[in-house]
Amino acid sequence: MKLIILDRDGVINQDSDDYIKTVDEWQPITGSLQAMGRLSQAGYTLVVATNQSGIARGYFDLETLHAMHKKMDEMLEQFGGKVDAVFYCPHGPKDNCQCRKPAPGLFHDISSRYQVPLANVVAIGDSLRDIQAAREAGARPILVKTGKGERSLQTAGNDELDDVPVYENLAEVVDVLLAETNNVSD
Repeated sequence: MKLIILDRDGVINQDSDDYIKTVDEWQPITGSLQAMGRLSQAGYTLVVATNQSGIARGYFDLETLHAMHKKMDEMLEQFGGKVDAVFYCPHGPKDNCQCRKPAPGLFHDISSRYQVPLANVVAIGDSLRDIQAAREAGARPILVKTGKGERSLQTAGNDELDDVPVYENLAEVVDVLLAETNNVSD
């Protein structure tokens, strides 16, 4: 199985320090849905792992979250793509759960559900907590500069991003991944 794990806000859709609270605020980053479509068509299983503390904070409810994901799915379908599952943490930062990134709980849940070790699974995020969670779970983290990516690069400690590939956006990552896949199969 060719599994890939994507963070949502800042990787797939525009992010906001004020949170994405409504379906209308959920807007894809230019090229992200097309890139996801290309991954789907190349045989990848796409899974989203996302912190959604806006639920715990009372900014939006589960119905709204599901409506955002329905919008994502419908828009992605136009590009031949499909998200197989969305794993989300609804907790706030003080809840001490194991699913809120940088904790690796969402990644462990994904590994368990798909019955695959994460050693060669790419996990794409835009924040240090995405990278930390992927590393802790044994996945291969990649950072994109969209969303909070530029800020993450500026605030990272000396070794926090060692050996982590950095790309402009999801579309650029997909170009590289698909080129690698084509080179392996040639």
